Parts: sequence; C-alpha cells; structure tokens
Amino acid sequence: MRKMLRNSKNFFVTLQVERFFIITMKVKIHHEGANILLVLFLIIVATGVMAYSFFDYKPVAIALIVLMAILFLLVLNFFRLPRRHFKGDNNDGTAVVSSVDGTVVALEEVYEDEYLHRNVIQLSVFMTVFNVHANWVPVKGEITYVKHHSGRFLAANLPKSSSDNERSSIVISTSTGEEVLVRQIAGAVARRIVTYVEQGETVDINDFIGFIKFGSRVDIFLPLDTEIMVKLGDRTWGGETLIARLKNR
Repeated sequence: MRKMLRNSKNFFVTLQVERFFIITMKVKIHHEGANILLVLFLIIVATGVMAYSFFDYKPVAIALIVLMAILFLLVLNFFRLPRRHFKGDNNDGTAVVSSVDGTVVALEEVYEDEYLHRNVIQLSVFMTVFNVHANWVPVKGEITYVKHHSGRFLAANLPKSSSDNERSSIVISTSTGEEVLVRQIAGAVARRIVTYVEQGETVDINDFIGFIKFGSRVDIFLPLDTEIMVKLGDRTWGGETLIARLKNR
C-alpha cells in the first residue's frame, strides 16, 4: 500500500511539473524529463541569484546566467514532445515510419542473430543530443518479443554498438505476416533506455515505443523484399517520415 501511495504521489508530481512547463512556456514536455527540467530550472535560478549578488562586475554574472539559460534551453529541446501523426496511407498496414528524429547512418543487408535468425535489411537512425528523443512505433501490429540487454556504452553511431551496447529489442508482428525487429541502443552519453510496450500489446504507428536519454540510436530490421524509401544521410522525423513499405502479401 505504501508503495502504491508513493508511486501515485510521484505520478501526481510529474503531472504538475509537465503542466507548469506547458502553461508557462507553451511547450509540451515528455514526462521522462519533467522532474529533470524542474530541478535544473531551480538550480539555474538559485545560481543566477547568487552570481548576481556575488560578482561586483555585473557583466560576469549576466554572462553566467545567459550560459545557464542556454543549457536549460538545450535540455528543454531534448525533452520536448512535438505532436506527431502519420499523414500517409497505412490502410494495408505496410507503412514503416521512422521511430526517431535523426540521420540514417546504416542501410545494409545483415544477419540478425538474436531473434529473427535470417538475413534482413538493417536501417539505423542516429540521434544527437539536439534531437527529440521520444521513440515511436514504426509499424502497426502486435508486440511478440521484448528483451533488455546490458552492455557497453560505445558511441551509438559505430556499427558494433548494435550488438555490444546496452539495448532493448522489440519484435512487432504485422498484419501482413512480417516480423519487424526494433532495437533501442544506448550511446556514449545516453545511459538509460525506457521501453513502454509489452509482449501481447497491439500497437499503431502513432504510439510511443519508448525513450532514450541524451544521444542514441534506433535500428530497424526489415524483410529483404521491403521497399526502402530513404538513403544514407537522409534526415528523418519520428512518427512522420515514411522510411519503407513492407511487401503486401
């Protein structure tokens, strides 16, 4: 009972923090960052007051306040949650949308040996700390596999990060009979992966699959006959950019 009350209290506090930022700054904040932003905001205010009181030469204090304000805006940008809705056609369930905002850094045929155990197309999107880090579901279907793996924290844009870094693997069985594996990968800065979906859950491309904090990468493993809509170096937007079309069998 105490645990339930404590969790309810934490949830209430998080909602109030999100409401504060939405009302005062007109920005929708992801709940993963609400408390972090509030603490950072209070630290900046306290530091600014002390700096302005301590330094006789006020331009130094003002410069410090400006630098901390820039830091706050960068973190705010990281945790912002834009409203996204896929505007394309997905009546047949073949659309594959990008899970994240970022840049396509890998597009190749590989052998996936964790779950699929066959050759597939690996499409990887790398996120910098300046990108939105919410993760969207890439295909409509049912979650059939979810597993978290401990690992290293190599730079997420390196090929070995897909198999060596801390990561979470999610498999979605689509209405077209395909299995698509999504892999959330922690990077050198990102040290926390959050996965929201659970096995047996039905998901759509407008749903959230999870969140990765501070610079990371998402790999999507697709059947070999998938029609790819992007190329290396292309920018993607999570929940919006059509990156592929599955074969309609």
